[in-house]
Amino acid sequence: MARIVQKYGGTSVGDIERIKRVAERIKAARDEGNQLVVVVSARSGVTNELIARARAIHEHPSDREMDMLLATGEQETIALTAIALHALKVDAVSYTGAQAGIFTDAVHTKAKIKTINARPIEHDLKAGKVVIVAGFQGINEDGQITTLGRGGSDLTAIALAAAIKADKCEIYTDVDGVYTADPRVVKDARKLAEISYDEMLELASSGSKVMQSRSVEFAKKYDVVFEVRSSFNHNPGTIVKEEVVYMEQVVVRGVAVDKDQAKVIVSNIPDKPGSAAKVFRALAEANVIVDMIVQNIGHNGIANLTFTVPQGDSHRAEKALEPVFTELGGGEVAIHDQIAKLSVVGVGMKTHSGVAATLFQTLADQGINIELISTSEIKISVVIAAARADDAARAAHAAFGLEKAV
Repeated sequence: MARIVQKYGGTSVGDIERIKRVAERIKAARDEGNQLVVVVSARSGVTNELIARARAIHEHPSDREMDMLLATGEQETIALTAIALHALKVDAVSYTGAQAGIFTDAVHTKAKIKTINARPIEHDLKAGKVVIVAGFQGINEDGQITTLGRGGSDLTAIALAAAIKADKCEIYTDVDGVYTADPRVVKDARKLAEISYDEMLELASSGSKVMQSRSVEFAKKYDVVFEVRSSFNHNPGTIVKEEVVYMEQVVVRGVAVDKDQAKVIVSNIPDKPGSAAKVFRALAEANVIVDMIVQNIGHNGIANLTFTVPQGDSHRAEKALEPVFTELGGGEVAIHDQIAKLSVVGVGMKTHSGVAATLFQTLADQGINIELISTSEIKISVVIAAARADDAARAAHAAFGLEKAV
């Protein structure tokens, strides 16, 4: 008997028929003698619909009320999934994030998990029940509902797998694994049998929609090996695990594009020590996630900063900077949202040279201009025009020969 955590994404539970098929898959795993905790997302499209309803009433609704609203999407799905299992004569019980003992910090809309009290889940597992948990949500120490940010159901699943010491963690989605690029954009993208935590983390943070980056960070920290699989077939998926030596033989593992980016240009701030610190401290206090940063060389006592943020944070960033400009005695901000971030990722970059040269020449050959550049030990990212993002992904994929099996 194994203890398994399964997570089903929004497309996997998109309608009643799909929920019934998920229930049949869960039943099959339980009939093999396994204990199951199942994490489900809101049905595909529901979260976007709820956001649209809120913004139709108020352009910038409060984060607390958005958490209250968005948490209902997953609560619908857990109940329907439990009911589908009951129809198959499977004893199942649904839990909200709070009932599952998922305690978070107090940051609404992007809370971080602090602790998990798994005793109620353990009790029901020992009683032979399948436990269905609402992904994406928890509760803070004041008893307020919080949500974990987009893709937070992945984090719920990984965290629960660590908390209950699961033997397996399976992430079910609408694709049957992790590919070298988005197969909807790059037709000859290839499924990977396995990938390291670090590579998966860089791909996730660079726009790959397969996994939420924070969930991969959590998996690495707590050594939770997981498999990304499709809920629409029974094909083997992609194992995400700790890096092993042979992985370095492949220089580039994948290409990712993130179109949910905005470029923020802060100009005409005083060129003196502490100016940049004040800017980024204000952004941190507003819980704005900053990615790529470039500071221009100051001229005539004036400096400029350019950085990227998720598009959803651009308004919050602009608002947070207003008092900073007053304090500094000057400054302006401009937001540009027609950009995309292209990244190439691979642990082999640590031991091979020439990746940047190949990428930059490939983009130049396509007539694609680079606006910003950022690097890490195993990733190179560039900001380009959003309109050319798909062309860039296809060109980079071909340049590094990612269509070839290794």
